[in-house]
Amino acid sequence: MIYASAARIIIDDVFLAVPDFLGRPDVELYLKVEGLNVAGSIKLKTALSMVESAEREGRLKPGSRLIESSSGNLGIAMAVVCASKGFSLTVVTDVRTTSAAMAMLRSLGARLVVIRTEDANLGFLQSRIDYIRRALEQDPELVWLNQYANQSNPNAHRQHTAQSVHKELGQVDVLAVGAGTTGTLMGCVEYFRERSPRTRIIAVDVEGSVTFGGPPGPRHVPGLGTSRRPEIMRDDGSYEKCIVSEYESIAVCRELALRYGVLVGGSTGSVLTALRRIAGTLPRQARVVAISPDLGDRYLDTIYDDQWIAARYPTLAGARPEGRRSPEAAQGPRPHQRGVTG
Repeated sequence: MIYASAARIIIDDVFLAVPDFLGRPDVELYLKVEGLNVAGSIKLKTALSMVESAEREGRLKPGSRLIESSSGNLGIAMAVVCASKGFSLTVVTDVRTTSAAMAMLRSLGARLVVIRTEDANLGFLQSRIDYIRRALEQDPELVWLNQYANQSNPNAHRQHTAQSVHKELGQVDVLAVGAGTTGTLMGCVEYFRERSPRTRIIAVDVEGSVTFGGPPGPRHVPGLGTSRRPEIMRDDGSYEKCIVSEYESIAVCRELALRYGVLVGGSTGSVLTALRRIAGTLPRQARVVAISPDLGDRYLDTIYDDQWIAARYPTLAGARPEGRRSPEAAQGPRPHQRGVTG
């Protein structure tokens, strides 16, 4: 297939069967693999949707200069889209962003601003947004599409991500989605509530994130959780919530690499952790889908690096699961566990 633009290379129909992971041989589990497009993550759909919506509205014109906040994936996706359309881009990121992500952003022509001051909720998101607002005051011609409040974010996932799950797999009993900006979550909720209301949606976040109203706390993995609740999020009781720890998420990522031969990012580890938690509540012959936003190549110096792990989670360093063990044996210790709420 020939594409006219790199930003159009969106691979939206790849699913990986993950047998035995939930300890339920009567349950089908699939990863929706989103990391095979040129931007390497699900965020390419978000970036393209926001930019093209702004073009239609007249907010973006030839030569426009954009600024956006990102811990990595959205910034890279925006850089791909902006380069293909001739827009300049400044990405406001922070010290937790991986060196690989920063190198990719620079290679794609983005200007980087790295924020080093934590906000009141022990994260950097509000500090990044404060920087952008000051920059807009000083330069009114800058354009901020604001992934946290832009309705084009969930629209992209209602029209593409959720629709692809439904089209490729038919009736889905459970869909697990990580909550970052909540764009993917909100888009999937909107689609399935209309087209398949019996689908059980599990929204997954990590300890230390304030998205679901929990107390703020330190987090180490980019892309997991927020220190500021996104404006696009709607908490209407139509989905369940599950809070997991970074420890659990990282352990599952490393297990998946060695048991199934696939490197995934922290968000994938978090949704798989949540699904293990609810495995006992699944009906027989259930079809379960976990959204996997990106692959693990961007986390080689964090999640998959023993020295990085040893400094933060010493009991995980060097852990090497052998064979296809039971879920209980594979998970190891699970500190600060929280359950699922409706």
